[in-house]
Amino acid sequence: MDLTRIHCIKEWQVRHRRTHSLESRAWDVLLTVWVMGWIGWLPAYALDALWALPLCLVAMLGPDLYVAWRARWHRLNRLRCDWLPAASLPRRPHVRG
Repeated sequence: MDLTRIHCIKEWQVRHRRTHSLESRAWDVLLTVWVMGWIGWLPAYALDALWALPLCLVAMLGPDLYVAWRARWHRLNRLRCDWLPAASLPRRPHVRG
């Protein structure tokens, strides 16, 4: 997942924080773990803590896995996901200025 899509979901979470506070907090935790995965893989490799590399990989894939899981449960009508359209927005064109 690219940063544009992560940003769109985060924007939706911020706009709806009052009505979806648990979802907003869950996304914040997910993003924290995501950053920890990206930051942690190099020290884990450098310190020969190879057991931590799969954990870092799962953390780095966290947003993709979470969105896929939520989309699946939304399609099955088991869990409502109001922010799902924000995850599938087309990319905004990059404007230089």
